[in-house]
Amino acid sequence: MYRFKGFTEKANTALNLAIEAAQDLGHTYIGTEHLVLGLLREGTGVAASVLAARGVTAAQYQEAITQVESTGEMSRLSPEDFTPRAKRAMEMAMSEAAAMQHGYVGTEHILIAVLRDESSVAVRLLAALGARPDELYGDIAKAVGSSPAQTAAEGVRGGQKSGVKGGGKTPTLDQFGRDLTGMAKEGRMDPVIGRANEIERVIQILSRRTKNNPCLIGEPGVGKTAIAEGLAQKIAADEVPELLRGKRVVTLDLTGMVAGTKYRGDFEERIKNAVDEVIKAGDVILFIDEIHTLIGAGAAEGAVDAANILKPSLARGELQVIGATTLDEYRKHIEKDAALERRFQPVTVGEPTAEEAVL
Repeated sequence: MYRFKGFTEKANTALNLAIEAAQDLGHTYIGTEHLVLGLLREGTGVAASVLAARGVTAAQYQEAITQVESTGEMSRLSPEDFTPRAKRAMEMAMSEAAAMQHGYVGTEHILIAVLRDESSVAVRLLAALGARPDELYGDIAKAVGSSPAQTAAEGVRGGQKSGVKGGGKTPTLDQFGRDLTGMAKEGRMDPVIGRANEIERVIQILSRRTKNNPCLIGEPGVGKTAIAEGLAQKIAADEVPELLRGKRVVTLDLTGMVAGTKYRGDFEERIKNAVDEVIKAGDVILFIDEIHTLIGAGAAEGAVDAANILKPSLARGELQVIGATTLDEYRKHIEKDAALERRFQPVTVGEPTAEEAVL
């Protein structure tokens, strides 16, 4: 997956799906029409919700593209194959986000940027399907402008669309995370082979009253993230104790939270908002890969790092976290911080067996 700096997780997904869409159609370029198709295929962001409300689906839009552009054999493309028009749209999306004083570029900003170029194929196809630019502008404004909290929401509507039972709105989590349980319920996750013992151990730790935050420790590539995905699949299938039923396993992208912060305190505000949303929702288990990066994450001169923001909530039992890191990083960062070490229960993750690796 290609990473586009400053863009949210959902916007990154949409841009990668735009590349895939152009490849699927056998095109040798990635135009604004592919950007729109990527937004539609992403399916959970503000842009997808706005277009869906106007009756535009990914299947309809793809069919409309094939009516005006010839298709060929599947090709292999990269971000270098964006057309000048598509590149301008991505640059304009960043300008739109800055003008709206948003510290990120979301799917709504990409859609606004595409709509600005009314002579493009993308906009002409949308109009042909009954989605007029002027109406879409209004829809986007309503979607992101109803309150200060929602202004930062990349997935206020998208989170509801995934069918996950949320205890409250979680715009910051929607923007900087992925709901693994929602993905499992929608069948958008590969089955986890093996790791039954490690998943069971994580379930046991999460079910405790104290020290109920598992920390998965293993070398890079052994499958620590797969254990979190396996837990999400068990929750989606109701194969967990009563205490964990209805929970949401959400991955938190610390790198994305740090990216795009212009002023001291921006990152702290984001992490505090995420923690507040988890506490208010009451049904979220955070999964943080490379949890050692919490130490010092976002800390500027005179600022506190992410770990110190999380510690009080962990101590009070208001927050449950699954961490993942290597043994060296655990010893170097987590073990040396007594307050953090008290909150996490290590779970060693070894290499998969030969049979599991083959599967």
